[in-house]
Amino acid sequence: LKELGEARSIDLTVDGADEIGPALSLIKGGGAALLREKLVWEASKRCVVIADAAKRVPMLGKFPLPIEVVAFGHETTMLRICDALTECDLGVAPRLRMKDGQPVRTDGGNVIYDAACGRIEEPALLAAALKSVTGVVDHGLFLDLADLALVGTADGVVSVEP
Repeated sequence: LKELGEARSIDLTVDGADEIGPALSLIKGGGAALLREKLVWEASKRCVVIADAAKRVPMLGKFPLPIEVVAFGHETTMLRICDALTECDLGVAPRLRMKDGQPVRTDGGNVIYDAACGRIEEPALLAAALKSVTGVVDHGLFLDLADLALVGTADGVVSVEP
């Protein structure tokens, strides 16, 4: 095992997802490690997502979209996230993820907001809008990163390509 910074690239990453949508667009970050996971995925030559059939959806957005935010001034950042969501025709207010009465902290000390979008019709537009907000570290939209999905069904494993 090596630290990510010690490896020039990773041959293969196999990981789960919270949602698998069209063209293997994904929502990840339910475990609050989305930034670290995205760093690994982007350093990988090939990425395979594994999940059960319930995670496969016709359109992303059923699972709340995690948005990792710098802890300092996160309430103000959340207001700008609301503006970005509104620009993308998603009039939802993200909620600060809490556990045991405290904000959930990522390994990097950031906080997570979850946006219950319902339907994300234009994930690339939303991804760009969120990344443009100062204070947003990253989001759980993993677009154009998965090369293959292995989906467990009652009849066995189904391979899905973009």
